[in-house]
Amino acid sequence: MTSTDAIVVPGLYVGYPGVAFGGYVAGLLAERSEAKTVRVDFRGPVPTEVPVRIAETAGGGVELGENERPLATARPAELLLDTPAPPSWDEAVAAAERFRAAPPSGVVDCFGCGLRPADRGLRMHPTPVPGREVVATAWVPSPVFAGPDGLLPNRLVWGALDCPGNWAGRLLGTQRPGAVTAALTGTILRPVTTGEPYTAYAWLLSESGRKHMTGVALTTAEGELCAVSEALWIDPRPAP
Repeated sequence: MTSTDAIVVPGLYVGYPGVAFGGYVAGLLAERSEAKTVRVDFRGPVPTEVPVRIAETAGGGVELGENERPLATARPAELLLDTPAPPSWDEAVAAAERFRAAPPSGVVDCFGCGLRPADRGLRMHPTPVPGREVVATAWVPSPVFAGPDGLLPNRLVWGALDCPGNWAGRLLGTQRPGAVTAALTGTILRPVTTGEPYTAYAWLLSESGRKHMTGVALTTAEGELCAVSEALWIDPRPAP
């Protein structure tokens, strides 16, 4: 163990009610790892507004929560992902407008994809692109979330890599409402500037029972790749 301290996830960054937003948590751990590509595995819900132990581990790893029963762990990884060509900016704008005009069932007050104002959430609102096996959303990250350099902190770029995968599973596959991120592997290829236009899009990789694998890409409006991720989503257990 190289260092141990505690973090507090602010209440703003929620996914499901009372549970910290998975993409934000993954980004926190990825920042601590400092590896170029990181895999984060979630083992339990991370609370908000309370201190939670975070510790670096051997080999560039990080764990969040108690040593015996961590809530999330991170480790350096590889990401071999065949990324489809991005939709156009106009297609992404139209997809986001469809989401906001008629929100899909299962939308919650999530920092990533909830129907929040731009200064309180990422507003990742993807729907299927006609003629393509992807969901997409146009996205302009608010300057409210900028660092001193005007860039979006990496932990929030990771946030942008989370929710689109959920909607790919929901709208392109058989994933059920209430699914959770079980694992998220991501890499950031170039900085993301607040106030600039970006496209986030996602696609279904595979499904098996309650498990759904999705890919997500983030590009500039012109199509330059900024970040990619692969996620495992798991459906809630059926009611007895």
